[in-house]
Amino acid sequence: MDADFDAAVLGQGLPPAVEAALAEAGAQRSEPVRAMAALMRAQSLAPDHPAVLIAFYRHHFYGHRLLMARDVARRALVIGAQALGLPAVWREVPKRALPGARHDAPTRFFLFVLKGYAYLSLRLDDAVEARDALALLRALDPDDWVGAALLEAVRQRALAGGGDAEGEEPVYVQATGAAAWSRLPAAA
Repeated sequence: MDADFDAAVLGQGLPPAVEAALAEAGAQRSEPVRAMAALMRAQSLAPDHPAVLIAFYRHHFYGHRLLMARDVARRALVIGAQALGLPAVWREVPKRALPGARHDAPTRFFLFVLKGYAYLSLRLDDAVEARDALALLRALDPDDWVGAALLEAVRQRALAGGGDAEGEEPVYVQATGAAAWSRLPAAA
């Protein structure tokens, strides 16, 4: 694991010009065009830095540009996968628990980005992407350190029509950790 990537995930190791551009983007968040100009400047200086990707993701997400936010999540998944020595395509990542899901910054970065990707896929009515991303999260993070089981419960409840049909139990997760996954059926 690259120690520089560990620091980058925590927002460290930014060149001063990149840090200044990100600060400017944050200060200009009520002015989307100016914020985007500052983000573009940061990206030109540090295109693969996690802090820059996170800033772009937030800019698009809070601006309700969900397709663009999901595109940033795709880029961040590639960067996170490379740091972990995983395949660049998230669908090719082996379905086995990742060590470090609780404390390792690069692992948590990858898992949280995948969770964000799944969430955006749900919001964009891309059911297959959401289902598959959540199934992978279930395999990679069986102790549910990033809380993806709740999102899977929401997905399953929506598939079941909210659990409002007569005799049908709604899908809820009232547990955390591995117990949350164990209360949910496998992805359908």
